Amino acid sequence: MKVIKNYLYNASYQLLALVLPIITAPYVSRTLGPKGVGQYSFTYSIITWFTLITSIGIAYYGDRQVAYVRNDRQKLSQTFWELQVIKLCMTALSLVAFLILLSFYHQYTLLLWLQAICIISSTVDISWLYMGLEDFKVTVVRNTIVKVLSAISIFIFVHNHQDTWKYVLILSLSLFLANLALWPSLRKFLVPVRWDSLRPFVHLRESLVLFLPSIATKVYLTLNKTVLGLVAGTTAAGFYNNSDTLVQMVIAIVTATGTVVLPHAASEFAKGNIEAIREMLYKSFNFVSFISIPMAFGIAAIALRLSEFFYGNGFAPVGPVMMIEALVVVLVAWSNAIGIQYLLPMKRTNEYTRTLVTSAIVSIIINFPLIKLWGLHGAMITTVISEGVVTAYQLWIVHEEFDLKRLFQDIPKYIVAGLIMFMIVFWMNITINFNFLTMIIEILLGIVLYIVALLILRPIILNDTVEIMRGFLKKWKRN
Repeated sequence: MKVIKNYLYNASYQLLALVLPIITAPYVSRTLGPKGVGQYSFTYSIITWFTLITSIGIAYYGDRQVAYVRNDRQKLSQTFWELQVIKLCMTALSLVAFLILLSFYHQYTLLLWLQAICIISSTVDISWLYMGLEDFKVTVVRNTIVKVLSAISIFIFVHNHQDTWKYVLILSLSLFLANLALWPSLRKFLVPVRWDSLRPFVHLRESLVLFLPSIATKVYLTLNKTVLGLVAGTTAAGFYNNSDTLVQMVIAIVTATGTVVLPHAASEFAKGNIEAIREMLYKSFNFVSFISIPMAFGIAAIALRLSEFFYGNGFAPVGPVMMIEALVVVLVAWSNAIGIQYLLPMKRTNEYTRTLVTSAIVSIIINFPLIKLWGLHGAMITTVISEGVVTAYQLWIVHEEFDLKRLFQDIPKYIVAGLIMFMIVFWMNITINFNFLTMIIEILLGIVLYIVALLILRPIILNDTVEIMRGFLKKWKRN
C-alpha cells in the first residue's frame, strides 16, 4: 500500500507538472515567439552539461544508498553529508568549466548567466534523500507551491520577446527555490555528525559509475538540441523543445512508477528478496505498457492540429515532429521499468551503464548526418533510435532472467486497442475544426475507445485492477 500511496503522490505532482505547462506554454510561445523559445531551449541545452557535472550521478546513487541505510539515522546522516561534500567539489569544477566556455563563446551571454543559476540549484538538490526515504509528500507539496508561484510570475512579468531573459530568470530561480525548500525538513531525519569522520570520497567511484550513464543519457537527449541549434538555428531547436515539452509531460506520468519503485526495490534487495523484485517488474512493466501505449497513440492522433492550437501561429512544424516522438513514450516506459526499477536496485550499474553508453555512441554517430539531411525531423529520428537502442539492449540483458512471453503477453492487446483509438481520433483531428472543446472530445473519446477495446480483449491488468480495488475497499471498511 505504501508503494501505491507514493505513486499517487508522485503521479499527482506529475499531473501538476502536466497542467501548468498546458497553462503557461501557449502564453509563452505566443509571447516570446519561435525565436525566444529557441534561445531559451538552446541556452538551456548548453547549461545542462554543467549541471550534469554538479550532480555527478548522485540522484540515483544517493536514492539507492539512502534506501539501504534509512533505518540507521547515524549512517543516514553520514551518507547524506558525504554525498553533499562531493557535490560541492563538483560544483566548483562545473563553475570553472562554465567560465572557460564564456571566455570564448560570446553569444547569448546574459541568458547563459541566468541559466547558470541551475548549476547552484543542482548543488542544493536533495530530492534523492526524500526519495530514498520513500517520503514523497515533502517534495510534492513544496515543489507544487514553487511551480504555481513561477507560473503566476510568468504571466505577470513576461509580455514580449524582449522579456526572454525574464522568462529564463523565473524558471532558473523557481528551480533553485524548489530545491532549497527541501532543506528545512532535514532536522527530522538527520542527526549531528563529526565532520572529521566524513569520508566522502569512498562514494566517488560508484557515483562516477552512475555519472557515466548520466552523461550518456544527456548525450542522446540533449546533444540533439545543441547540434540542432548550431546547424539549423535556434528556431529549429525551439520547435524540437516544444515537441519534447508536450511529450515529456506524458512521459513524466508514465515514469512516476520508477521514482517510487526504485527505493522500494532497493530495500527488498537489501533484504535478499530477489524474487519479489522480479515479480514487481512483471507487474510494473505491464502497468507502464497499459498506460504508455494509449498515450503514445493519443499524442500522435491529435499532434497535427494540437501544435498550432497550443503554441500559436508559426509552430506548425511541431506537429509532425510530435508524431515521430510519440514512439519515445513507450520506449522510455519500458527502459525505465527494466533499468531504473530492476537493474539499478540490483546493483547492476555496469550493465545499465552499457546500455546508455551504447545509445550515446549511436546518437553521436547518426546525430550530425541526420540533422544535416533532415534538420528538425532528423534530430527527432535520432532521439527515437537512441531510445530504441537503450530499450532493446536492456531487454537483451534480462532475457534469460525473465519470461519475455509473460512480460509482453498483453502488449499486442494494448497495441490493437491503441490502433483502434488512433484511427478514429486521427480522422476526427484532420476533418473536424480543432478547438478546445473538440480537443477534449477527442481525448475523452480516445479513452473510451481504448477502455472498451480492452474490455473486449481482456488483458490481465483488468483482473489486477479489480484486486487492488477490493484491497482498498477492505481497508476502507476496516477503518
